[in-house]
Amino acid sequence: MTNRQRVDELVNKTAVEMVSLLRDKQISAKELMEAHLEHISRVNPKVNAIVTLRPELGIEGAKQLDQAIAKGHQLGILEGLPVAHKDLVPTKGIRTTYGSPLYSDFVPDYSALIVERIQKAGAITIGKTNTPEFGAGSQTFNEVFGETLNPYDTSKTCGGSSGGAAVALATRMLPIADGSDTGGSLRNPANFCNVIGFRPSPGRVPTFPSKTGWGPISVQGPMARNVDDCALLLSAIAGEDSRVPISITEAGERFLEPLEREFKGVNIAWSPSLGGLPVDPRTTEVLESQRHVFDDLGCSVTEADPDFSDADELFLIWRGWGREISHGDHLRDNRDKLKDTMIWDIEQGVNLTGPQVGWAEAKRMELFQRMHNFMDKYEFLICPVSQRPPFDVKQRWVTEINGIEMENFISWMKSCYYITATGHPAISIPCGFTPEGLPVGLQIVGRYRDDFGVLQLAKAFEQATGFWKETPSVCD
Repeated sequence: MTNRQRVDELVNKTAVEMVSLLRDKQISAKELMEAHLEHISRVNPKVNAIVTLRPELGIEGAKQLDQAIAKGHQLGILEGLPVAHKDLVPTKGIRTTYGSPLYSDFVPDYSALIVERIQKAGAITIGKTNTPEFGAGSQTFNEVFGETLNPYDTSKTCGGSSGGAAVALATRMLPIADGSDTGGSLRNPANFCNVIGFRPSPGRVPTFPSKTGWGPISVQGPMARNVDDCALLLSAIAGEDSRVPISITEAGERFLEPLEREFKGVNIAWSPSLGGLPVDPRTTEVLESQRHVFDDLGCSVTEADPDFSDADELFLIWRGWGREISHGDHLRDNRDKLKDTMIWDIEQGVNLTGPQVGWAEAKRMELFQRMHNFMDKYEFLICPVSQRPPFDVKQRWVTEINGIEMENFISWMKSCYYITATGHPAISIPCGFTPEGLPVGLQIVGRYRDDFGVLQLAKAFEQATGFWKETPSVCD
């Protein structure tokens, strides 16, 4: 076997398999790390997914792990896995830019909680993954690092804002990755890149530090190539933190339990357009081609839509409110250095009135109750992730779908942010490809805080289809 063949063999293993091989001493941490670093050096220049790379940290971390293994030390659940963190999360000692020229040389002296938990579980940090400026928009480009390209067609966008993470996973440069999601930033890039992006229930993965610790809109969560790897990562980053008031007390170990389940007779709502949103026919065709899978699993599938009245406006109000809290000082002090869509985003919060925020809070509760009643009848809701397939990377956002003009730069993401507004967990799972070979994901929404159930249905769908195994040509 040539060195290239050995590298390809290792990086194409799942995260679960990699950890198992390390524990059984069938491979060394150094061998696994060197394979990934060699693969990154060959593939990353084609897609620009990992934007700050620290290979020396990987080699040193692997060396220390091999010494620990030789001494018989107990290994963590992510032990030895290379990881690069989204460039929105502070990572101690590693350049963290938030995709903004304002922070192009910023090196924090602390790490976000999600980084600490991933490292505590044994993963080895080797760098950062690309993101739009402050995570604004589902298209990964910024003035610091440029564009991240879709590995299935490098003329297309990879989505965002966790775009670098999704591409690094799809190209086998990383086995696991972290991301965050306000209006779809875990789900949209996963859907565009044929990987898994899971928006967990608010509080499942505590966000710290954060200026909006009581807020359920923005969450952090796992990304992976398949459902088992996603559950593995979630088990490491989930669990209570007393500094985060909405954190869920259930321990992360829950997600190490087997995901196999019988779905015969389970009621599922199939919603092709979430009540009338414009959806590209190519996306609809791919989703419909796999509808039979749920019938084959024994589910009772009914076409039905939740009532999303006021979801659009209330989401935009809470999004704007959060942007002003987190980035209002950037607008006041450095307006000329922000991209136009970021300025628009923050100003949505600056211009809010007290009654508007009060209205949004009342309507959010009404929406939650309607969704609760809907999900009491249907255990799962199946719908599109994004309303169209990947588009030209030079196009900054989608302006129209099926001839219907989009009101602003995130309106084409309503199929994601309507779900955000309800507070329910949702996953994007590979569902197939358009005639042009572009990935399309399926969105599975679960009952309130039933994150485990979402993973169970996603696992069943994945086993029946296997689309995640289709690797992009840039890996060749």
